[in-house]
Amino acid sequence: MSQPVATANRLSMTQVLICGAAIVTLSMGIRHGFGLWLQPVTMDRGWSRETFAFALAIQNLMWGLTGPFAGMLADRYGAFKVLLAGALLYAGGLVLMALATSGLAFTGSAGLMIGMAQAGTTYAIVYGVIGRNVAPEKRSWAMGITAAAGSFGQFLMVPVENWLIGAFGWQQALIVLGCLALAIIPLAFGMKEPAAPAPVGVQQSVGQAVREAFGYRSFQLLMAGYFVCGFQVVFIGVHMPSYLRDNGLTPDVATTALALIGLFNVFGTYAAGSLGQRLPKPLILSWIYALRSVAIVAFLLLPLTPMSVYIFSAVMGVLWLSTVPPTNAVVAQIFGIKHFSMLGGFVFLSHQIGSFLGVWLGGRLYDSTGSYDVVWWLAVGLGVMAALLNLPVRETAIERGSAQPA
Repeated sequence: MSQPVATANRLSMTQVLICGAAIVTLSMGIRHGFGLWLQPVTMDRGWSRETFAFALAIQNLMWGLTGPFAGMLADRYGAFKVLLAGALLYAGGLVLMALATSGLAFTGSAGLMIGMAQAGTTYAIVYGVIGRNVAPEKRSWAMGITAAAGSFGQFLMVPVENWLIGAFGWQQALIVLGCLALAIIPLAFGMKEPAAPAPVGVQQSVGQAVREAFGYRSFQLLMAGYFVCGFQVVFIGVHMPSYLRDNGLTPDVATTALALIGLFNVFGTYAAGSLGQRLPKPLILSWIYALRSVAIVAFLLLPLTPMSVYIFSAVMGVLWLSTVPPTNAVVAQIFGIKHFSMLGGFVFLSHQIGSFLGVWLGGRLYDSTGSYDVVWWLAVGLGVMAALLNLPVRETAIERGSAQPA
């Protein structure tokens, strides 16, 4: 059975949701607009699109690789310290990203530093606090609220970032964002949990938790589906602005498209979290991936106009981060909350491997073929695969001490 949340030594649910939502709004909102920097940075520095795309690909990969370790530290020492370190890395990475004059330096700042910063300031860390301080029957809903905040951050921050670039230039805009990332520090105090009482009885070690999860078929299927999620959303988020400009649409259309994704994702993630309280979460995930593929096919086959872009962005927005609440809620429901941040980090690692391939292949194949078409259709096929993979996922709590499904 999943572990109940102790009523003592627990933060207020309202406090956790407000501070957690604000942290995710900042950390996710800032990164969602990085696609707006692709053309100004590459034109000013004389770099290829692959150079920029590779740096963001490394960012996503580093985010995924360090996520389990950030989660492990948060599970053991508390999310507060991890959030502080993540905020400082985020601010430093954005400033150095503005100052980088070589592709290697840009990859170090935009890729390595910001990737590690995101591992310490986004869902795995915040959801760990939610899992420990929100009752199980409200967990999926609470995660939906937090994911919706991240979506609102995209809606809010993309126009702000576009304005900053236009008003101050791309370098100064990054420095302003670096200062803004420091606002995560005071918010982290609202996520500082009181010391928990010493556990009694036999406790599951980190190694045992990892072996149990990776040997469980439903966990494997969730990871495979989340790989597809990362591939699709990061490819679209980074490369769609350039895809639209290549096809004769103005930069304002791209900005509006990214903002619409963020706006409609507020509704999508909240709906997914709420539905997860009443419907099987694996079924919700299957429908999300299937509908993404349908939306991309329609976008590619219909004439490309500002209106078709806006409709596509609204539909994709509903489906954008709506995978996050049900995926994480299933992990908590199966394995409990003791190692939840770490296990959520491993699931997210799969997401970020997909993100790495999505953003890097987008730049690589564009530079070699002059088109994004191959990657668009690859995203369609992967969406169908993810829809099928999530159908057999079992969300019931694991029965420890009995045989595990292979």
